[in-house]
Amino acid sequence: MDDNEVGVRKVLAIVTNYGVEQDELTVPVEHLRGWGAAVDVAAVSADDIDTLVGDKDPGKKVTPDLTLNQADVDAYDLLLIPGGTLNADTLRGQDRAVEIVRSFTSSGRPVAAICHGPWALVEADVVRGKKLTSYSSLSTDITNAGGHWVDEPVVTDGSGGWKLITSRNPGDLDDFLRETDAALERATV
Repeated sequence: MDDNEVGVRKVLAIVTNYGVEQDELTVPVEHLRGWGAAVDVAAVSADDIDTLVGDKDPGKKVTPDLTLNQADVDAYDLLLIPGGTLNADTLRGQDRAVEIVRSFTSSGRPVAAICHGPWALVEADVVRGKKLTSYSSLSTDITNAGGHWVDEPVVTDGSGGWKLITSRNPGDLDDFLRETDAALERATV
């Protein structure tokens, strides 16, 4: 198996145990696993993850594969940060989550964040000089952190020695997944 084959790709998704936007977690995880990537969902605790739909309606329960503290960050090729207002706001307050973000960016590995997910990037102080998008309410936070916020379905920025893929909301998932696939050097089928 060579480096461009799917089976060698490992993705780490980081979330809290409550409030992650259902489709921003489940759709990318199912998509990536569907073409053979190994995807681990790491949550704050080993308890089930209660997802939400539209930040208010109960969604699916997801069982995490491991906790943030158990994640061997060096073993992964890409970091996935789903949104959901409650999830993202709580996640950025988790020291381990911020450490994980910094580990990926400092080692030059790609990060894919959607909706409110870029809050973890702001907290990790890694958006300076980057062009990115997010849910529109984060635009001021991103700008204040030195990033250049734009209102586009997906933005990929490879500056600063690491690739950042961002999208605004679940409606942008097709574009987000296309760019995430490209970051993993997988040709779109």
